[in-house]
Amino acid sequence: MSEQRTVRLILPQWQGGVNPDYLFGAELLAQVLPPDDQAETIHVPVSTNLAASQTATDGVAGKPVLLQQMAETKSILDVKQPDRVITAGGDCSISEAPFDYLSGKYGERLGVLWLDVHPDIADPSTSQHVHEMVVANLLGKGDPDFSKAVANPILPRQLMYGGLDHAALRPMDQAVDALGIRYATPEDLASDSQSILDWLAAEQLTHLAVHFDLDVLTPADFRSILPAQPHTAVSDFGAAVGQMALRQIVRVMHDVSQHADIVGFSIAEHMPWDAINLRHALREIAIFK
Repeated sequence: MSEQRTVRLILPQWQGGVNPDYLFGAELLAQVLPPDDQAETIHVPVSTNLAASQTATDGVAGKPVLLQQMAETKSILDVKQPDRVITAGGDCSISEAPFDYLSGKYGERLGVLWLDVHPDIADPSTSQHVHEMVVANLLGKGDPDFSKAVANPILPRQLMYGGLDHAALRPMDQAVDALGIRYATPEDLASDSQSILDWLAAEQLTHLAVHFDLDVLTPADFRSILPAQPHTAVSDFGAAVGQMALRQIVRVMHDVSQHADIVGFSIAEHMPWDAINLRHALREIAIFK
């Protein structure tokens, strides 16, 4: 058997959440990834134009910029033709191009495990932000232009959520139930991963792309996430807050890797508050100007 090729994408795409701090989060995350001399690391350039990313086109913030960046990401993968893709981001929109590529490579054998407290399944009628509609785009049911850009859409049966706070679903999230998408709550995954293993077996999925939104973690366990902003109360955060621990995510990944080949792994929404605040503070000091 030929050796499988892995590409690491450093993709500091931030426009999907209209938060430029995700750019720095991706740069720092690139240093956190375990070293791997065998994988090729590619830094994907992204725009730093804040005004262009705040402007809504067809009700979607930063639409032209995001479409261009996703096309460039997909082009890199089409040229490199890796067997596995690791993506360090960036907001949740970073998974759209890599998972589209992997879907084209592995077809209906590919499962998508979306580890996230939020389902990211909105459309432009309910959200302006692409990081809230990336799953809908991958299903071909999101923004028309982003969905059209997905050459290899997945089917609802190929998708499962892990760590989803189903009780906190908002009107923008109702496609989860409308499409009958499987999910496991934090309580379901507290001590075992059986619900995910049952899905893999039932759908005969042999390969897996995993989206790991760090927001699936509880701020009590992991602090470099949006709800853990210093000097704010987690209870005041305007959306569901993750409830899982990092050790549980590691266990889930160990369990699923015994039943499927992990061919994609995205890490999204890294918000290292201390480093971000220190950088902002240093910029105000004369010697750094």
